[in-house]
Amino acid sequence: MDGYGTFDVFAWLLKLMSEITGQGAPALKNNKLYRMILAGIFLAVAVVLPVITGQIPQIGNALCPMHIPVILAGFFTGPWYAAAIGLAAPLLRFLISGVPVLVPKGIAMCLELSAYGMVTGLLYRTFPRKKIYIYVTLVCAMLAGRIVWGAARVVFFGLGGYEFGWAAFMAGAFLNAIPGIVIQLVAIPVLVIALQRYTN
Repeated sequence: MDGYGTFDVFAWLLKLMSEITGQGAPALKNNKLYRMILAGIFLAVAVVLPVITGQIPQIGNALCPMHIPVILAGFFTGPWYAAAIGLAAPLLRFLISGVPVLVPKGIAMCLELSAYGMVTGLLYRTFPRKKIYIYVTLVCAMLAGRIVWGAARVVFFGLGGYEFGWAAFMAGAFLNAIPGIVIQLVAIPVLVIALQRYTN
């Protein structure tokens, strides 16, 4: 990509943070200031990105735009920052724009995104630094987040006296999100691999 490509922008930010903290890449990943700055960036992207894709609601919902920055946060800031970002992003977006509606969609989304970030961070910290484990981590996190989302929906629908069945779960978690799932499976490993040299 050219000098203004996405990879170059992220690389520039990581290099800048390295200069600010005065630490090289191996030590930088454990620096609290670095992780806080990076977490703030991922949170901002998670709040702003749906505004861009949401210009066409049907497309925006299918792309699952909040998922990507939260999962990336799991790879690069660790499980706890990423879990916090997942919880905060839908709430901040609701405060700014009034969407998503908090109950049941917004709360379920908070729990789902938090699970994405936490599982990604925990598994990435545990597995060896090999490319195959990036995909394993990503797939496991995507499944875990959708299970949490489904469980939250079952609870909320049950409290309202309604049933949230298997067909509704499959449609909401997978069938309606196929474009977003494909983008995540393609884009996230590429971004992680491209940025690993600056953080590992």
